[in-house]
Amino acid sequence: METEYKIWDPSTGIHLGPITLHYYSLMFIFAFGLGYILMTRMFTIDHVNQKYLEPLFTWTLIGTILGARLGHVIFYQPELFKQDFWSVFLPIQTKPEFKFTGFSGLASHGATIALILTTLYYSYKIIKKNPFWVYDRLGIVVALGGAFVRMGNFFNSEIIGKPVAPNSPFAFLFPQMSDEYGITVPRYPTQLFEAIGYVLLFILLWVLYRKTDKKYQQGWLFGLFFIILWAIRFFVEFLKEPQGDEFIQLGGLNTGQVLSIPFMIAGLIIMLYSKKNKIAPEADKTF
Repeated sequence: METEYKIWDPSTGIHLGPITLHYYSLMFIFAFGLGYILMTRMFTIDHVNQKYLEPLFTWTLIGTILGARLGHVIFYQPELFKQDFWSVFLPIQTKPEFKFTGFSGLASHGATIALILTTLYYSYKIIKKNPFWVYDRLGIVVALGGAFVRMGNFFNSEIIGKPVAPNSPFAFLFPQMSDEYGITVPRYPTQLFEAIGYVLLFILLWVLYRKTDKKYQQGWLFGLFFIILWAIRFFVEFLKEPQGDEFIQLGGLNTGQVLSIPFMIAGLIIMLYSKKNKIAPEADKTF
């Protein structure tokens, strides 16, 4: 049989003497760095004082890391609370021996919930705007950031897809996952599928933000972001291998899919609600 699969077996990062810059960490840095640049641009377009950027960045960073980590442990690895409690909150493991691991095992559903909560605080206590004004713009940034995170997963050869025919144009070999899945067979590069989907979502949201008046219909862009992002996640999950212990299973759907459904429904409700939440361009400025 003719084979077309690609062998994906990269190094873990860039080695600089005793220090290794892991690709996954670099992708997170790129995501937050570009996110900051994008948000700076949007604040300028909307005539919002740049002094509100730093607290937004801080609360976003806290919400993303803490929420993503807790989400992973709660939904996929709850036994870690008993086995190695401190590793839930810190980038270390203490059992069977102490080791610096960096933050690994992160769940986007947990990050989303935490971001919603931290942004609520930021909206009411700091920038004093309708939370959906912030969510609309944050959704654009998160869509692009999500693509970088999935590229980090790709470099780590994690969140891989189910087996696929060797002659499929989508077939990849992930030798680094042989310890977990046994013999190495061609699989779908589901990380790339999600990353591409998120980039396209980012482009769509950016065009709508810049070329239409939807940004004045507070919540509309965020609702659309929720629907499309979680739909991408929902459908790509059909091609993924299970991630750890599937805490929730329902009707043949895995944990990621079950958790995505409420977010898609919420997105639709938010879009409908946004029709009653329009503002005039003059009201969009904050000095």
